[in-house]
This record gives sequence, structure tokens and C-alpha cells, in this order.
Amino acid sequence: MTLRARRYAMLVLAFAAAAACSQVPPAPPESADQRAARLAQEMILVDTHIDVPYRLREKMEDISVATEKGNFDHPRARQGGLDVAFMSIYVPAKYQPEKEGGAKVVADQLIDMVEGFARDWPDKFALARSVEEARSAAAKGLVALPMGMENGAPVEGDLSNLRHFHQRGIRYITLTHSENNQICDSSYAKEKQWNGLSPFGREVVAEMNRLGIMVDISHVSDATFYQVMELSRAPAIASHSSCRRFTEGWERNMDDAMIELLGKKGGVIQINFGSGFIHPEAHKQTETLWDELKAFNKGRGVAEDTDDTPADDFQKSYWETHKKIFADVTDVADHIDHVVKLAGIDHVGIGSDFDGVGDSLPSGLKDVSQYPNLIRELLARGYSEQDVAKIMGGNLLRVWTAVERLSQEASNLNSEAAGAPTGS
Repeated sequence: MTLRARRYAMLVLAFAAAAACSQVPPAPPESADQRAARLAQEMILVDTHIDVPYRLREKMEDISVATEKGNFDHPRARQGGLDVAFMSIYVPAKYQPEKEGGAKVVADQLIDMVEGFARDWPDKFALARSVEEARSAAAKGLVALPMGMENGAPVEGDLSNLRHFHQRGIRYITLTHSENNQICDSSYAKEKQWNGLSPFGREVVAEMNRLGIMVDISHVSDATFYQVMELSRAPAIASHSSCRRFTEGWERNMDDAMIELLGKKGGVIQINFGSGFIHPEAHKQTETLWDELKAFNKGRGVAEDTDDTPADDFQKSYWETHKKIFADVTDVADHIDHVVKLAGIDHVGIGSDFDGVGDSLPSGLKDVSQYPNLIRELLARGYSEQDVAKIMGGNLLRVWTAVERLSQEASNLNSEAAGAPTGS
């Protein structure tokens, strides 16, 4: 090699070495927490049951900023990646027509409140009456607020009220709550009134299918569930239930056969986060408390389910002498695993019951900022990112879309029938 060639080769090596030294070092690998946080922001995250309206009915707070109490506000929702937050329009059984009355009035007041969130803070919240509107709001960085009615009592025996609530934005209805009502029997009722759906309840299911309102079978009796499965043309949801496998004998949760059938019918069970719903020992502790509270109320000559200051004081006293058992984020994942094993990956989601289950939430899932903890746990268990996206929102959006489609098809058929020649 000539001297000139050797010098050229040395220059090439020198430039290469300099270039290598100037290169930016590779970024460190993404941690499990960072990956979960990123995915929470990238996917459309849907929670089907948040009780903030009823919480604020008792004491108003500005949820556009960080709140002192509760499990939901805008800053925490954005931190946790929450895109679609179903606001629960919860109407306690005491307002049913056969009791105090006023169920429809209470429901309308709570809907007014949710509409106020979007009106007062349009840069943070948006109403969502359809899947398209929910996706559009999420794309704009807003928290979408569809509404689900917890307890069908506000229908008050009149299908025109069902149409009224659909027009106001209700997109699922939990057919009953803690007691039997005009629509069906409750899982909590010792004595059943209808052995499932009432005759009016059968009309309600059909009309919900026609209007495009998801039928929610959380809270209903087992007989009601099976009758809904038989009657409903559209897939149903359990907006905030968990697996009875972990709370043996408790009708409020769904047993294995019910979960399998819900999946076969195209529906989805949204796992409730309350410790008493998901942890065996926490459930037993909760049942013991309720039994003692009922006995206390009976002893002072009031209804077993009376909720007043003496009842509150009794519960406070109870927890002063008992160490509360809390579930963990792993328990929520255990319920998801169980549903996937029974019904498949397409039939499970989350319905936290934030602001509805009090101080009973699992460690790691205390408010809407902590969804990434569940995502991290699911990834650690081997779920793919695509599977996690289904669980955290995709499955519910699929069911909601199916309900909308069937409603539109029915509307088209009715329009065609109305316009068809009658003949002679």
C-alpha cells in the first residue's frame, strides 16, 4: 500500500471513530411502569360505572380540578388514561314508585348535573351519546361522559319515560338495584316478586333493544338474568359485577354458567373493583357487617336497610374494632383471568364502581389515576397489548356498537314497513 493510501485509510478510520463517539447512546429500555402508563394513554380506556354524580349530589365539588374527596376528578382521570367514563345515574330503591316515589325526578336531576360538567368545563369533558361521540371526544383529549342509569325505577311503569331517558343520553340501564321493582327481581331481595322479569319488564327489554340502550344485568336475580338472555336480541352487559367463584353463594356476582352464557350471547362482564366483590375474606367481613347492621336497625324499630346517622355511627364503631380487609390489584386481575378462561378474551372489561363502594377499593386501585397498575399486572401475566386494549375498553365499545347497529336495523325495517304499499 502506498503512503498516500495508508494516510487515506487512517483518515477514514479516524472519521469513523469520531462519528461513533458523537452518536447519541441508545435510550434505556422501557420499564414495566412506563410501558403501562404509555399504553393507558394510547388505548381508549372505558370504565362503565363511576358514581360521581350521586357523590356530588350529597356534597358538590369542582371535579375539573383535583378534589379533596372521592375517586374521580379530571386531573386524576387524565393521569390514569381514562377516556370514557360512564356516569352512573344512581337512583336508590327508596325513590321507587311503591315507596317514597320521585325516582324520575332524581334521575333527571342527576342527568342535569352531568350535562353541567360538559357545559361548564368544555375543555375537559364532553357528553357522549354514541360510540362515535365517545371516540371523537377521546381523540380531542376530552374525557367522554356517557351515562348509565343504575336502577330502572325512574321508568315508573311507562315506556314513554324509557324513550325520554334515551333522548337525554342514557345508554345503559341496570334493570334494578337493591330491591325488586316494577321491571324485575333484585339479587339482594330475600323474597322475589316476579320470578325474574315482570310482564312490564319484558316490554322494557324489547324497547331498550329498539332504542339502542344496553341492558345491564348487574344487581338482577339469577332468574332475571336468564330471561334477559332469552329475550334480548342485543348482547347485554354486567356494568359492575364480578365472579361468584370468589364470593361463594353471593347472587350479586355472576356464577360460571352465567359468565359463559353471557359470552356466548356476545356480552361482556365489567369487573367491579370493590374488595367485597373480589376478595373472599373481604366479602365475608362485609357480609358480617351488614348482618350486624340489620340487627341493629331492627333492634331500634326501623327498616333493616335504613341509612341514617345512627346507622353511620354504628358502622364507624364497627371499623374502630375491626381491621378492614382490602383486596389488591392482583385480585382484580384474578377475576379477569377467570372470565377469560370461561368466556374468552372478548367478554371482560372494567366497571370499577369508583365513588360507589366507599373505602373498600383495592390497594393499587384507589382512584381513576391508577388504571396503569392493572395494565402492568395484566402485561406481567402474559396478556398482549392487543388483549389489554380489549379488556380496558375495546370489548365494551364492541358491545355498544352492536347494540347501536341492531337498533338502527330495527329502525330501518320499521321505516321500510311504514313506507311499503298496503295492497288491496
